Amino acid sequence: MRIKLTKTNFKTFLRKNVQDLYLRKKTTFDGMVDGCVDVDKGFIKAERCQEFHEHNYGYKGIWLVGGGRDYFEKYSDAGFDGIRVDNCCGSFIVAIKVAA
Repeated sequence: MRIKLTKTNFKTFLRKNVQDLYLRKKTTFDGMVDGCVDVDKGFIKAERCQEFHEHNYGYKGIWLVGGGRDYFEKYSDAGFDGIRVDNCCGSFIVAIKVAA
């Protein structure tokens, strides 16, 4: 049975793993090409930012568009477990390291 991930699951994952989060930006919106472009540089430690609002939940590199237009998927690979998010502004993975 496959469980559908939601924004609530995403928020809970962020809250429970605040000290151990890693972020991997896969794509981001680029106005020069009027679409998303690859920017993948691997996982980096997630950074908090000064602004906290419903689109970034206080993290640099996270951006949710809301309105049911964010797609959440379980992620597990390369020693990391987490959640992949895709939307019209790009895609990213928020994960924690797992023991090998």
